[in-house]
Amino acid sequence: MLRTPWRATLLAVLLISVLPLLATCGGQGSTPGSSLYVQQVTSNPQEYNGKTITVDGAYLWRPSNPSLSVLALGVSTLDNGLDAQPLGEAIWLEGFPAEVTESLHRPGDSVYGFVRVEGQFSSGGSYGPDGSYKHLLQVTRAEPIERVRRVEQKIEDRPIGEGKVSFFELQRNPEAYNGQTITTQGYYFWNSVIYVLAEGVSTEEDGSSPQPIGTPIWMEGFPPDQSAALTVGPNNSYVWGLVEVTGTFQTGGGFGKDGAYQSLFTVQSATPLGQ
Repeated sequence: MLRTPWRATLLAVLLISVLPLLATCGGQGSTPGSSLYVQQVTSNPQEYNGKTITVDGAYLWRPSNPSLSVLALGVSTLDNGLDAQPLGEAIWLEGFPAEVTESLHRPGDSVYGFVRVEGQFSSGGSYGPDGSYKHLLQVTRAEPIERVRRVEQKIEDRPIGEGKVSFFELQRNPEAYNGQTITTQGYYFWNSVIYVLAEGVSTEEDGSSPQPIGTPIWMEGFPPDQSAALTVGPNNSYVWGLVEVTGTFQTGGGFGKDGAYQSLFTVQSATPLGQ
């Protein structure tokens, strides 16, 4: 059985990669138009209250309940990139532009990354959905400091052999195979939260933050002994890879996490196919 992912702090890693850029672009906020750091602002908020300032920090947006949209000193996550949490005292953000998030880390349940944000700063209130934040930045402009690029690996929409059903055929005509035992191919993906068969997997360039592509099929019963032949994340935090699986296919909705999946594949046997 694979273990629950450990929590990894990204503060040091992110700061090491970003500080050289900040040194050339920002300074310490001592001159007009220069950038401040989050800790400078939160440690002396009255100096900046009511002013338009530019701040460099780790943006974190998480659409959980309640939602989260903050600028922090850094971010910590589980080893699979999920469950991102802000580090240090954070500033609540209003009006962060959605287009900037396309260049940041997107592990699946959140968006985070180092950004430069300009806006009007306020302090001394109760901000955010539960009023727990002391500081607010009304964003007028934002840009990514780090730009994350993703790489995709996908199967092709073509026949996969006599007596086998392609993943795409299952998606196009699921009722024809409902309740049947079939063999198909696709990308198995597990991250302790979801277990799916997908048409592909997207990762960051360094292989981190994998995510399934397309409309995945919920999967149960994948044999753990086959996982070792696939791509395994740090501390067993995720597993993914191209596989051929035989098992029972069901459709009709209500499967998997939160009943959000239209189809279910219960595995009887699995064979890794390599990357």
